[in-house]
Amino acid sequence: MIFEEKQKLNLWWLYILFGIQAIIILSISFLGDTGMSLVELQQIYYLPIIVVIFIFLLAYFINQNYLLLYINNDGITYKYWPFSRTKKITWNEIEKAYLRHYDALGEYGGWGFRYRLWFKWNDKAFLFDGDSVGLQIVLNNGKKLLFSTVKKEQLRQSLETLKQKHQLLMIDTDVR
Repeated sequence: MIFEEKQKLNLWWLYILFGIQAIIILSISFLGDTGMSLVELQQIYYLPIIVVIFIFLLAYFINQNYLLLYINNDGITYKYWPFSRTKKITWNEIEKAYLRHYDALGEYGGWGFRYRLWFKWNDKAFLFDGDSVGLQIVLNNGKKLLFSTVKKEQLRQSLETLKQKHQLLMIDTDVR
């Protein structure tokens, strides 16, 4: 294994946002002028409580997303859990691989698994926390993949090591 990285979304603010929403839902349901009694709550199958639990389960599920990225002599392997199975790209399929700066909001509209804005379906990105530096891969068929990284120096060294062996076209951008 030449390079390995695991990244997760860090959306702590999502719990705060959903907490405020839960307080509002429960306050309206139980503390308002027409607050619910236990009998009324049973008649609607505890719906307000179920909604609040569902909201926090949704936040937990979103925060469990992660990206595994492996680079070795065979190629690049990645997995975005829970939405995709492990995928492998061999060096023969890759035209270019290089590090570049990106703007998550401006280019892709946010973080996580994204397509490029303005319906550019051949340009996918897996963007997580980091300093807006990622591995850009251009495939022979014209498709592009971008993987964010927090280990940019290790990734740069790995690409340099593989560059000669696989005749990889690596554009050296000014990513430091």
